[in-house]
Amino acid sequence: MGFPKGFWIVALSALAVFGWAASGAPDDAATARERAKPRPFRVYRSLEAYDDVELPADFAAPSEWVQARLMYPPHPGGRFSRPRGFGGGRDWREGGTSWSQDYPRADRHFASALRRLTRIEARSVEQPVNPDDGDDIFNYPWLVAGEMGDWLLTATQAATLREYLLRGGFLMLDDFWGTREWNRFMDSMAVVFPDRPIVEIDEKDPIFRMVYEVKERYQIPGQWALRQGTTFREDGAVPHWRGIYDDKGRIMVVMAFNNDVGDSWEWADDARYPEKYSALGIRLTVNDVVYAMTH
Repeated sequence: MGFPKGFWIVALSALAVFGWAASGAPDDAATARERAKPRPFRVYRSLEAYDDVELPADFAAPSEWVQARLMYPPHPGGRFSRPRGFGGGRDWREGGTSWSQDYPRADRHFASALRRLTRIEARSVEQPVNPDDGDDIFNYPWLVAGEMGDWLLTATQAATLREYLLRGGFLMLDDFWGTREWNRFMDSMAVVFPDRPIVEIDEKDPIFRMVYEVKERYQIPGQWALRQGTTFREDGAVPHWRGIYDDKGRIMVVMAFNNDVGDSWEWADDARYPEKYSALGIRLTVNDVVYAMTH
């Protein structure tokens, strides 16, 4: 695509600067700088053992963009809220719980695709972001999260996420299905934005044609669909692409409801997973990234 390299540096720098000011004006400038400092790269345990993959050789190479993944505490009624191994109370801040579904393999596959399909110099590895970790969230203009029927934010986390989004951040949500998971999702989203409607994104919205003009959107199933013979779970038979807009008409939150876009990245290199699903999931997300960085 045709965006110059310098564009992404400017865009990312601008959002990092906006993030520094996000928590107000502390009296102690050194404390403010420390809160705003990006946290080091680290790897947590995945919820799925086969996603615990080795680091790529270039994981520490300089880059212009990173796939930031939102960490969150699990909902007690969530489908995957038990920690990996089902052995009890693993701390969500240490991985192995719902937020780490598909992580980190799916994130690295998508970063690789973004490198190939655009001129964005994407980092080859993801960045897990804890909303309780100072102002770190404001260093990343792009956030993804999955298994949204399993999150349960605290009031403080919801307020931080609301501020992040209103200041220009973008959140892509994925992999939640049916009425029960939607209701659990809304337990937290209604706290983040109690006064903003969730709407179906119109097919004419620019987000569907930023790089690829995506006219046909169909349900993107998880890899599990290959085993059970259906493309959905619960009562989630109809796919939806929903959004929350700011006062200027910018999409702040995009939701792939009754879809598993993360699996379309995660299994893109597996011949058993149908190519048409990976192609659609990757194209939609490339559009989301470019939209997020230009709006």
